[in-house]
Amino acid sequence: MIERVVATPQALALIETLVAKHGPVMFHQSGGCCDGSAANCYLRGEFMVGPSDVLLGEIGGSPFYISRAQYEYWKHTQLVIDVIDSRGGGTFSLEGPEGKAFHTRSRLFTDDEWAELTRAGLV
Repeated sequence: MIERVVATPQALALIETLVAKHGPVMFHQSGGCCDGSAANCYLRGEFMVGPSDVLLGEIGGSPFYISRAQYEYWKHTQLVIDVIDSRGGGTFSLEGPEGKAFHTRSRLFTDDEWAELTRAGLV
């Protein structure tokens, strides 16, 4: 099955560090000030998801949500969660004090992948 969200090895290592320090975490794709490029990490249950949020999948064993409006815009892409260096300021995300930030990149699904998602009713 095609995964809608994946994480780089660096992102998986940071998730592991955060879980070891804080316990289970969750992600919500930001649609705010960072033009949708920030995947925010919270303690699991700290961010309240609702009917307008879509569960895209899991990264590092942690659920990853996106708003339905953003999902409609990005549904033709696979989100690739990476890590960049950051000073930790101006973010509500759990990794800020680590001097890192989760960063979302994307790639278009191939025609074959899109057909598989469509057949599975995941579009």
